Amino acid sequence: MKPWLCEAGKTLKEQINATYPERDKRSDGWIADARHLAGGVSDHIPTKDSGVVRGLDIDKDLHGVPKPDEMPYLADQLRELAKSKKDGGRISYIIFDGFIASSKKSWAWRKYVGSNQHRHHAHFSFTSKGDKDGSPFQIPLLTGE
Repeated sequence: MKPWLCEAGKTLKEQINATYPERDKRSDGWIADARHLAGGVSDHIPTKDSGVVRGLDIDKDLHGVPKPDEMPYLADQLRELAKSKKDGGRISYIIFDGFIASSKKSWAWRKYVGSNQHRHHAHFSFTSKGDKDGSPFQIPLLTGE
């Protein structure tokens, strides 16, 4: 079965690319590499039943040149959206710059203890609700509202 990125992941990536067309994409990714496969558990590994991948990495440099770092704001706006439940329950968790947020702790940022501290990219994981729901993420940095 051919791996495919969940619709929520595709939409988020498309929105970020449209908002930041000159951004650095070197740390982007969605499909598991050897490091992910060696660990055995990752949202970058396609599911056995459908091949869906529910993990998306986006390089932290949204501008492509040295400018103010907006990734902390983007990650936080998506965290707030998930906390408000206005994302349709599609976001599972977010990891960025040594911190993680998920519903387990009411979407509060807490220290991340995994081996990859995600200092060069943000990691967004999605629930199965995001497999087919590709509706836009309604946050100010991506919609201008």
